[in-house]
Amino acid sequence: MRPVVLRLFFAAAPLAAAEPAVTDADLAVANQSYGELRRDLSVDGNPLRSGGNTFASGLGSHASAEVPVTVPAGTARFSGAAGVDEEVGAGKGSVRFRILSGDAVLWESPVMKAGDAPAVFDIAVSAKTHRRLYLQADALDGNSYDHADWLDLKWTTGDTPDAGPTKIFSSEEFGLTPGDEKDQTPALRLALAALRSSPGSTLKLAKGVYHFHETGALKRHYHVSNHDQPEWQPVSVPLVDLRDVTLDGSGSTFLFHGSPAPFLIQDSEKVTVRGIAVDYVIPHLAQGIVTATGPGWYEMTVDPEKFPHEVRNGWFTFRGDGWANPAGKGGIVFKASNGMIAPETADYNFGGPLTMLAPGRYRVEKDIAQSGIGTGDVLTLRQGPSRPHPAFVLYRAKDTVLEDCPIHAAHGMGILAQRSENIRVTGGGTHPAPGSGLHFSTNADATHYSNCKGLIVEENGLYSGMMDDAINVHATCLHIVEKVDAHTLRCRYMHEQAVGFEIALPGESLRFIKASTLTDGETRRIARIRRLSTQDILFTFETPVPDAVAAGDALENPDWHPEVIFRGNTVTNNRARGALFTTNRPVLVENNRFVRSSGSAILLAGDANGWFESGACHDVLIRKNLFEDNLTSRYQFTEALIAAYPEVPDLKDQTTRYHRNVRIEDNDFKTFDVPLVFAISVDGLAFTGNRVTYNTNYKSWNRPPFDFRSCDHTVIRDNKVENLPAERTWPE
Repeated sequence: MRPVVLRLFFAAAPLAAAEPAVTDADLAVANQSYGELRRDLSVDGNPLRSGGNTFASGLGSHASAEVPVTVPAGTARFSGAAGVDEEVGAGKGSVRFRILSGDAVLWESPVMKAGDAPAVFDIAVSAKTHRRLYLQADALDGNSYDHADWLDLKWTTGDTPDAGPTKIFSSEEFGLTPGDEKDQTPALRLALAALRSSPGSTLKLAKGVYHFHETGALKRHYHVSNHDQPEWQPVSVPLVDLRDVTLDGSGSTFLFHGSPAPFLIQDSEKVTVRGIAVDYVIPHLAQGIVTATGPGWYEMTVDPEKFPHEVRNGWFTFRGDGWANPAGKGGIVFKASNGMIAPETADYNFGGPLTMLAPGRYRVEKDIAQSGIGTGDVLTLRQGPSRPHPAFVLYRAKDTVLEDCPIHAAHGMGILAQRSENIRVTGGGTHPAPGSGLHFSTNADATHYSNCKGLIVEENGLYSGMMDDAINVHATCLHIVEKVDAHTLRCRYMHEQAVGFEIALPGESLRFIKASTLTDGETRRIARIRRLSTQDILFTFETPVPDAVAAGDALENPDWHPEVIFRGNTVTNNRARGALFTTNRPVLVENNRFVRSSGSAILLAGDANGWFESGACHDVLIRKNLFEDNLTSRYQFTEALIAAYPEVPDLKDQTTRYHRNVRIEDNDFKTFDVPLVFAISVDGLAFTGNRVTYNTNYKSWNRPPFDFRSCDHTVIRDNKVENLPAERTWPE
C-alpha cells in the first residue's frame, strides 16, 4: 500500500500594502488651480502616463499646484520623477516642477511638455530638520493642458545629520547688511536654513533698515482667507517648517520693494518674531492733499515721489516696482485737524473729471466742500487689486509670538492667521510710520483670524489708519450643495475671497448649521475628504448625516474656535469697525481705547449666507474700556457703538438665540447722541455699571440708546448717565 502523502496548502498571507509616499492628510491640504488632485491617476482620472510609459503610482495634479508632503521619520532621501501627462496630447502643456524645503528650492525641472521623458530627482532630505516638503507644478504660459504628474515617489531611510546645537546667530554671519538697498533675501534665507538645523536658536539682527525685493521672493501657492487669490504668493521671509526659533530684529525695519508677501509662518511651532517693523517703499494706497475747494470743484496735490503715478483714462494709475494699479474714485477722507475719518463720509466718492494743473497738482470737478471736506484734508486713493498679500500670514502655525512688530503698510491685511493655534501679538500694532506724513496703514483689517483655535492674545498695540477692523475673529463655514448619499455631502466655499484653505481634516468633526435660522445642529466625524476643486469638497462621515440636514444649510468645524483676549490696545482713526468677534470660546475685551473709530467699536457677527463667517458668541466680557466719539460714519452692521448683528434670515423660527452671555460692564462712554447697543438674537445681554457722558461733538442719530430685537434676558442697571439729551429716555 502506498503511503498516504498529505499535502497541506496554505493560502499565502496577503502582503501588507505599502504606505503611500503622500498621506491622505497631505492631499487634504494640497491646492491646485483646476480639478481634483488624484492618487495613482491623472487629474482626469486616467492611468498616469508620461514619456511613453505608464506608472502605477503617483499623483495627478493640474498646474499651478502645491502639495505639502510629510517627511517620514528616518528619511534620508526623496526620489521620483515628474512630467506632463500624455492624456492632453503630445507637445501640449507647459510646466516647471519644483521641490521646496521651508526656505529653498531643492530641485527644479526644465520646462516640460506632454511627451517629454519625466524629469528624475533624488534629493537628500533629513527628517531630523525637515518635517515637510512642498511639491510645486508651475503653469508658465497659462494653465491650459498643464496636467502635472508626480511619479513613483519614494522615501529612503538612512543616517542623517543630527540637529545642530542651540545658539545665537548674528546677522553678520550671513551677510545681512542694514542700509544696503540690495536684496537681502538670499542672505536671510541662509540664516533661516541655519535656524532650521538648530531648533531653539535665535537670529539677532543689527538694528537698521533691511531691503527685500520681490524678484528674490520664494514663490508659494496657497490660499489666504479673506483676500484676493493670486496664483502665486511671492514670500520674502519664509518662516516655514521651523521649531522653537526667534527672529530678533532689535528694532529694525524690513522695507519691501514691489509687491511681495512679507512674512509667511507655516507648518511651524514656537516661532517668535521680535522688534521688526514692516513697511513698503511704495504702498498700494496713495494720498492726495486737498489744497483748495470751490463750488463744484477742488484741487489736490499727489506727491509724485512718494506715490509715482500717471493719468490714464481720466484718473490715476499708480506705479511701483513691477506693478501698476488703477485707483478707484472713492476712498477714505482723513481730517487734517485730528487725523480722524471725516464725519458722515464713510466710503466717499471724490472722483470727477480730472485736469492736471502741474506735475503732482490736479483739479477735480466735484463738490466735496458740501460734505465738510476742506483744505489740508487727505484723500486716500485705494487701488486694485485691493488684497493680494497680508504682511504676516500664519498658516498651520502653533505657538506663534509677534512682539513689537508694527505694521506700517500692507498690500492686504496686517496679520492673517488661518488654521493656526495659540497666537500672541504684543506691542506694535498697525499704524502709519511716525514721521511719514501718511494717514493710512493696511488695505483691510489690521488683524484677522480665520479657523484658528487655542488662545489668541492681542495687547498693548496701536491700531490706526487701517481700512477695516483692528481685529476680526471667526470660523469659515461651507455651504451644503448636495446630499450625495446617507454619509456624504458635497460642500462649497461661497465667497471668492475665502476659498481653498482647509477647514477640517479626516478624523475631525463638523457641525451642521441651519442656514435660515443659524441654529447649531449635530456633529459628525469625518472619514474621508475629497477636494474636487478649489471651491468644492466631498465630506464622507463615519455615521449617517442627520435627516434634517439639507442642501442650502452649512457646516463648520466646532473645534477650531479660539479664545480671545483683546487688551490694552488703542483703536483710532480707522474705517468700518474697531473689533469683530465670532467665536464660541470666551472673549475678553478689556482696558482698550476706542477713539474716533468711524464705525461701531465692537461687532459680534455671524452668518451662513454671505461671507459664511460663523461662530456664535457664547461668552463675551467687555469691561473697563473707553469708547470716545465713535460711529461718526455708517458702514455695514454699524447700528450702535456695540452691535450684535448676526445675519439671520428667519428670526421667527429660531428655537435658540444665536449669541449669548454678553456682558458690558464698567466702561466709559464719551459720546455724542448715537445708539449704545444694538442686538439681534442674543440670550443674556447685560449693560451694567457703565459711565455714559453725552456731548454734542457730532450730529445726533435721533435714535434711542438701546435697540434689542429677538433678544431674551436683557439687563440694564447701575449705570451713571450724564448730559442725556432731552429727547432720549434711559430705560433704567
